[in-house]
Amino acid sequence: MPVDLILRSGTVIDPLTKRNEVLDIAITNGRISHMAPRLGPDITASREIDVTGRLVAPGLIDTHGHIYQHVTGRFGLNPDLVGVRSGVTTIIDQGGPSCMTLGGFRHFVAEPADTRVLCFLSAYLVGGLEGHLYPELYGPGQTNVEHSVRVARDNADIVRGIKGHAEIGGISRWGLEVVKIGKEIARQAGIPLYVHLGQLWPTREDAPDINADDVVRELVPLLEEGDVLAHPFTRHPGGFISMETGEVHPVVWAALERGVTVDVGHGSHFSFEMAEQVMRAGIRPYTLGADMHGYNVNVPDITDSEDRQANPFAGRAPFSLTNAMSKLLYLGMPLEEVVATVTANPAKMIGMSDTLGSLQVGREADISVLNLERGRFEMADNSGVRVVTDTMVTPAFTLRAGRIFETDSPLNPPVVPVQ
Repeated sequence: MPVDLILRSGTVIDPLTKRNEVLDIAITNGRISHMAPRLGPDITASREIDVTGRLVAPGLIDTHGHIYQHVTGRFGLNPDLVGVRSGVTTIIDQGGPSCMTLGGFRHFVAEPADTRVLCFLSAYLVGGLEGHLYPELYGPGQTNVEHSVRVARDNADIVRGIKGHAEIGGISRWGLEVVKIGKEIARQAGIPLYVHLGQLWPTREDAPDINADDVVRELVPLLEEGDVLAHPFTRHPGGFISMETGEVHPVVWAALERGVTVDVGHGSHFSFEMAEQVMRAGIRPYTLGADMHGYNVNVPDITDSEDRQANPFAGRAPFSLTNAMSKLLYLGMPLEEVVATVTANPAKMIGMSDTLGSLQVGREADISVLNLERGRFEMADNSGVRVVTDTMVTPAFTLRAGRIFETDSPLNPPVVPVQ
């Protein structure tokens, strides 16, 4: 039987089906047609790739991207640079498009991209202009529940949730009202609310001091099963760790018990110190987003790099989704669990487990082939902390609907060996 492509002898890790074994995978017409420990001679391919020793995973899902290129100013990246050309087959833009701008997002970003592009719709009418650089655009008067719900329902194929923010800069201006509005949009649309934790904007100059712990205590009870708390390892005030006690907030534990999930949202927020403290307490991230944007990566062909680095959202350390996976491995998560954070778990989070996040016969051939580099390598967080790890996950190549993409994105961080 002729097929288009065979991936030979890769180590398949698929948390949804609980596979962790060496398999051959055959692909025909963009779909997986056969999977077996060794495909017989009756199955012949026009092309074969030996992936012995490599990790073959369901196409990676990045739960936190900023890819509304041009419309969100310098904040938005090209979707394929952080997608298929970085080992990722599906990327979810977090809050770039709004009910007013989703049409442009669909036409100019999602449809032309080789990467599968989804989004969490912004709760704000303006969406993520310049990465939320201007806080005055993001108050309760700049929202519309009815319009947002209608757009989310009418575009359910790509709108998989709602994005909102809960941090002291916004709360100094309008309290938790915008988060409550975001929750109402999500509830009426029947999709999850994804909430940014950790300070984003400066506090209003004439506002009284805002207690970051009070923000968390008031916010978290608003969330329901399926909603998502982002940036648990943030280095900014207002995360999982109480500034009063130095321990995980009790309300966070209560939220996790009722089905609220945790997304890493690496970005300019990730801190090894906070991650170790949160994970030592027993909290594991459910999903993993890279949170790459134009201020925290080195965008190719730019002329305003100094201006970008001066932005309050700028980061210091090069990173990507596979780099963030490497950090979870360093922090002690088993490989199968790390793979789940970028495959089965995000597919469930967005209600697409029937099509994404698993390698099964008949499904579209979204496959990420990864290297597990062994040695001694340096990684850094955005506080300037550097660590040495013995394992780095790097992208080898990507299949999106059976089409091969080289992982040649200039945004991929270098792998730095140390003596």
